[in-house]
Amino acid sequence: MDSKPDTIKISASHKEEIFATHANLHVTVKGSSIVNGAEAMRKAKEVTVLLEALTRLGIKEEAFSLQGVHIEGAGGVLLKSSSAAYRLKICCDDLNQLAEMLDVVSSQKNATLEQVEWKYSEEEARERGLNETLEKVKAKAQKVATALNVKLLGVYDFIENAYDEEQPARTFQPQAMMTKRGGGAVPEPSLGMDIQHSKTIHISVDIWYRVSEF
Repeated sequence: MDSKPDTIKISASHKEEIFATHANLHVTVKGSSIVNGAEAMRKAKEVTVLLEALTRLGIKEEAFSLQGVHIEGAGGVLLKSSSAAYRLKICCDDLNQLAEMLDVVSSQKNATLEQVEWKYSEEEARERGLNETLEKVKAKAQKVATALNVKLLGVYDFIENAYDEEQPARTFQPQAMMTKRGGGAVPEPSLGMDIQHSKTIHISVDIWYRVSEF
């Protein structure tokens, strides 16, 4: 155990819930033909149908990117008739559009939503949390020093710890949209998943202050 003579240890922590500001949709589209590279975004029929539908919502072209192409052949044999699975990442910068985007994806029979990757603007929250934690430590250190009748001489050691606590997102349920596709009426929203998400930022600080003799 490390010895820190003539010191007092002061600890404080802070936690804050922040909400996602944007998201990435990871979608797999099964195509009837094999097109490689950037050409897949323009020439793979099933991919272009999905992207055109999303573009009509106002989603910009730069929001779409191809992550990979997987060739599917019967019996493991590559033939002209082989199909391909296109892995797409679609950026949703405005979460107000997320429900509509999910609706479009679910309406495409060849498209499957694999994951919603939540993104956060967290730097400001982390900086604010650290500042608040340091203020707590300073006030607590002064209070302890006064009670012990010692003077704070400076900082001997400083340790900061930070971690995020994020609940698992609800799984997307494509079957929730099947009634809608068939023409029947369903209550809105019928996505069966979160369209907003949050996580909690935890920050803790341990400071050893050098003090005058007791």
